[in-house]
Amino acid sequence: MDWRIFKAIYDVSLHHHWVGTLFSDIEKASIPVMVVITAALWFLSRPGGDRKWKLACGSGFAAAALSYVVAFAIHHAYDRPRPYESHQISHPWSNTTDATFPSDHTTVSFAIAFAVLSFDVAAGAIFLVVAAIIGVGRLFIGAHYPSDVGAGIVIGLLAAGVVVRFLPRFVSWVVSYVERLTDPVLRSLGRRTAE
Repeated sequence: MDWRIFKAIYDVSLHHHWVGTLFSDIEKASIPVMVVITAALWFLSRPGGDRKWKLACGSGFAAAALSYVVAFAIHHAYDRPRPYESHQISHPWSNTTDATFPSDHTTVSFAIAFAVLSFDVAAGAIFLVVAAIIGVGRLFIGAHYPSDVGAGIVIGLLAAGVVVRFLPRFVSWVVSYVERLTDPVLRSLGRRTAE
């Protein structure tokens, strides 16, 4: 079943090369873009003001880190080959040979998205759309089976849940430490632009 769904999706890229190339280009920028838009949340908070966006940013990065550690552990326990390794199919958009289960890109992206969602529905929805594009892209470039992407979504959700539910004090402590460094700089920049 996993192979049949993968093949149906990946065949679209093989028959319409531009689809695979488009998703390949998206995939190259996907994680840097996710990191940048998560970091951008920090700057939505006024220095000394409401910390919601700083906490969303901190929780997003903490969930990403936790989800990556979980995925890394699974990779070492279960070294599932990439679809193109198992089935000797053309793979012009992906050539990695590390374990495919779960998808790291999907895991980290959804961990961030679900963490942000817990602070703001509208922002979280935007992050979820970006994460979904990343996850679907992993299928269109032939890098993962659907179950790899599905597992990444579940691990991302669980990691975000752990961070938001059980580690808010830790995240708040980290945020308060970091904002002591960034708030004076942002205040100074704000004064200069106002002049």
